[in-house]
Amino acid sequence: MSDLTLRNATVVTSDGVREGTDVTIAGGTITGVGVGLPEVGETIDCTGTWIGPGLVDVHTHLREPGQEWKEDIESGSRAAAAGGFTAVLAMPNTDPATDAGHLARYVIDRGRQIGLVAVSASGAISEGREGKRLAHLDELWDAGVRVYTDDGDTVADAGLLRRAMEYLAERGGVIAQHCIDPGLAAGGHMHEGSVSSRLGMAGVPRQAEETIIERDLALVRLTGCRYHVQHVSTAGAVELIAAAKAEGLPVTAEVTPHHLAFDHSYVEEADPVYKMMPPLRDPDDVAAVREALRQATIDCVATDHAPHAAHEKDVPWEEAPFGVTGLEWAAAVVNTHVELEPEAFFDRLSTAPARIGQISAQGSLVEGGPANIVVFDPAAETTPGHSFSKSSNAPYLGTTLTGVVLLTVSSGLVTHRAESSVTA
Repeated sequence: MSDLTLRNATVVTSDGVREGTDVTIAGGTITGVGVGLPEVGETIDCTGTWIGPGLVDVHTHLREPGQEWKEDIESGSRAAAAGGFTAVLAMPNTDPATDAGHLARYVIDRGRQIGLVAVSASGAISEGREGKRLAHLDELWDAGVRVYTDDGDTVADAGLLRRAMEYLAERGGVIAQHCIDPGLAAGGHMHEGSVSSRLGMAGVPRQAEETIIERDLALVRLTGCRYHVQHVSTAGAVELIAAAKAEGLPVTAEVTPHHLAFDHSYVEEADPVYKMMPPLRDPDDVAAVREALRQATIDCVATDHAPHAAHEKDVPWEEAPFGVTGLEWAAAVVNTHVELEPEAFFDRLSTAPARIGQISAQGSLVEGGPANIVVFDPAAETTPGHSFSKSSNAPYLGTTLTGVVLLTVSSGLVTHRAESSVTA
């Protein structure tokens, strides 16, 4: 454990924002939030920074078990801590897929052994993520899984999805959907639009995302199940989500840092670091998802951190796998491209994702609560040059971002400290 006194910051607590405020931490607990608090342990001057609850990511690919050459739970945890995260939700598209209780327990226990971030496991909806038979939902539930997804693939069988929704609706679980119609997206490598036409490359139309959302919302009306839209990328998807919320449906949504930062024009560089699914859309879509995040129509930011080894991405565009990494720079990307006020910033990156993922002891900063916090400098510029991840398929490397995570504290342990942090 690390005893700390953090001085003179803008502190975002569960009761609101406090300027020029101190936070003290001792024995893994937030022991004080106020002005002029007695010194505890190491003192750090945090003037000009924001202190808030540790960030929470509800969409992280840790690749373990089965694909440890891309990432494992230890390297992914280090990347998460460097990004200010104190909790992550691991996706189930591992090998084998996380479709049974013992596999979910392995991921959770491994995260606990490493101890850098709280690692929760999501569970597959279907066995092997093959979309044919339901996974062992009861076993997964007993193992603590609360979010279910075949992420990386869409559950195309509406009957199968309905049965999963009915089961989880009774228990309060969440269906998280990778909304890409496999037929409409077949053969596509980027957004279908002016750039794909110019490049002569097969594209993925907006409708691939929007038709799945429309279908699934009908099932939400039928079952009452909580439903979470992963990696929203189109203006049309935003409209569907807004209408569903206005209707009172239990719907939430996420947007990734890369869909906030880039549009399809970057594909003209032919660098597979910009290849992901859903693809980078056009500038109007980017503007729509940014505004939706500001207004909380899109509830939270989720990284969709998807590591790939260098030899997998260092191939022609059409042969490269989809996916980029982003845990370490999510806060800076949001700060750079969306410019949220402190309270909204921590809501979208911490409080809302903790609530959606049903991740306990996360998403709030309160005196007497667990010491899961981040110190973020919103004015500092950084140019990322390396990664704690095993993989470096990050579109942010070499770009200038505004905002730096100075300190991450997880369960009272300092898990990341930037070189620029100043100690007294």
